[in-house]
Amino acid sequence: MALPSAAERTQSDLAHLIHPLYHPTDHQEPRIWVEGNGVMLKDLDGNEVIDGLSGLWNVNVGHGRRELAEAALNQMSTLAYCSSYTGSSNLPAIELAERLSGLVYPSIKTFFFTSGGAESTESSFKTARFYWKAHGKPEKVKIISRMLGYHGVTMAAMSATGLPEYWTMFEPRVPNILHIESPYPYRFEGGDGTVSQGIAAANLLEEAILREGPDTVAAFIAEPVQGAGGVIVPQDDYFQRIREICDQYEVLFISDEVITGFGRTGAWFGLEHWNVEPDIMQFAKGITSGYIPMGGIGVSDKIKEAIDSTPPEKRWMHAYTYSGHPTCSAVALANLDVFEKEDLVQRASEMGNRLQEGLHTLDKMDHVGNVRGLGMMAAVEFVADKTTKQPFEASEKVGLRMGKELVKRGLYTRMRGDTICLAPPLITTADQIDTIVETVRASIRATFDG
Repeated sequence: MALPSAAERTQSDLAHLIHPLYHPTDHQEPRIWVEGNGVMLKDLDGNEVIDGLSGLWNVNVGHGRRELAEAALNQMSTLAYCSSYTGSSNLPAIELAERLSGLVYPSIKTFFFTSGGAESTESSFKTARFYWKAHGKPEKVKIISRMLGYHGVTMAAMSATGLPEYWTMFEPRVPNILHIESPYPYRFEGGDGTVSQGIAAANLLEEAILREGPDTVAAFIAEPVQGAGGVIVPQDDYFQRIREICDQYEVLFISDEVITGFGRTGAWFGLEHWNVEPDIMQFAKGITSGYIPMGGIGVSDKIKEAIDSTPPEKRWMHAYTYSGHPTCSAVALANLDVFEKEDLVQRASEMGNRLQEGLHTLDKMDHVGNVRGLGMMAAVEFVADKTTKQPFEASEKVGLRMGKELVKRGLYTRMRGDTICLAPPLITTADQIDTIVETVRASIRATFDG
């Protein structure tokens, strides 16, 4: 019997499967992926392309790592699952938490595991509220986020995500979550002769706290580099000022490291670039390199003390069935082994520098408005007018056209409007980095020169 064709598979897909961000008009000719090897993906028709976004910012160690598959097999064959509710635990989860305590920020030594990034956001928000209730300040419930930030799309996470297209059909959003402007160096217009752009952007947090009332604000959440919003790297003085403001007004600082964690920026975690520590850090994606769903939060010692010191009837009553999943934990441990054996954080720094330098050779090309990035995260933003930074009209469909030119030339990645987002696996070679840059260059010419 002949195997179903790609067209038949697509029809079955359309009939039975709902995808993230779904509309059938955008899914008439999907890529059906069947194989991954290193930085390469192969589809059902046999076409091979460079995975320019590491899956979805997560396949940090590359595709096809047998070490991770074998870790899952060994753990599943021994103890695939057990509850991690209080009174029950397992060895891989214990080992993973202990190991993370030696990798993350010095003030964070304790962890709660989830199945992914949105669950981690929800866990951070609930933990912030818990903390202030435990300290006799129950009115401190508000969360301040940033426009162009992405924190997931469950209800509270979506409400914190600062991309309005995610809100449209799900309003009203969860109350007590508000936004300030992104620092976005290319477009932020604050700052003057006495205050830098970065300080001005950070001071928007102070203004929001004072406007809302410090006694009502529980936490501020921020990605060290805004990923899905367009790979936005803040000014160098931004996060130091953010930390000062949070300390001054007793607001917890949540660092969303779902994308920036585990080597992506050329450091283990993103805020290390600015010598700042959060009160809560949340992670997912890179902890297992996407091989199996896992996420989590790490909390500072002061938050752990609050959890430990409350009476039993006021306990941290938060839970997921798959928290501390032994198989996920085993895969995460094997993933960290790969990181350390192959020195992938240092490699991400070196190859990231090559990627950034290569992309900056595009600066003078027509319609290249801004090239930016940090480590193995990068973006190229296109504009109709480089002098005024005027964006293209949506009707010109620049992003859609550019995406097609990229994949035609063997590079599969994601567009954010008229911005190319790039985050290849940390194992990407120098030659492959150069290929990515030249593919982007050729695609720019094809898009704008015909």
